[in-house]
Amino acid sequence: MRTDDFWQLIDRARSGGGEPDAIAARAVALLAARDPEEIVGYAQHQRRVLAASYRVDLWGAAYLINGGASDDGFEYFRGWLMTQGREVFARAVADPDSLADLPQIRSASLSGEEFECEDMLAVPWDAYRKATATDLPGERAATPQPDLNEFWDFDDEEEARRRLPRLAALFVEPPQE
Repeated sequence: MRTDDFWQLIDRARSGGGEPDAIAARAVALLAARDPEEIVGYAQHQRRVLAASYRVDLWGAAYLINGGASDDGFEYFRGWLMTQGREVFARAVADPDSLADLPQIRSASLSGEEFECEDMLAVPWDAYRKATATDLPGERAATPQPDLNEFWDFDDEEEARRRLPRLAALFVEPPQE
């Protein structure tokens, strides 16, 4: 599966609107209607997308936005980020502080809403099972995780202000209602 096909499927799933879990459910249905080889290709591409987004600065952004982010929480955040589409995803990977531009992120600084979508990570496995009544070939491989040499203390407010100034303005010292 090509990059454009991967994101076009997600865009089609997004076109129905709704919450991230509804987008994931539509992505499963759309993908399950394809040949099993395409589902395998989607899974491979998803692993590449998740590996490319496994960045310490994006993890720091997820930590600020969600009030913390464990290993699993960071995975689920990136699942949510996938539901936002290719442009938002790519911009966030390149510049995590750009997430401060999203209206739902800005409102979360007041509401405390968290952004996660574990279901989006399961799309290829669920689609393959739905299409073939069997498990996706191969093990449910963990996303390759590059070395994060530049980890910083996400609870260090000064460091957050330095690395992610726009997000820190929203979440370190949230605006008053």
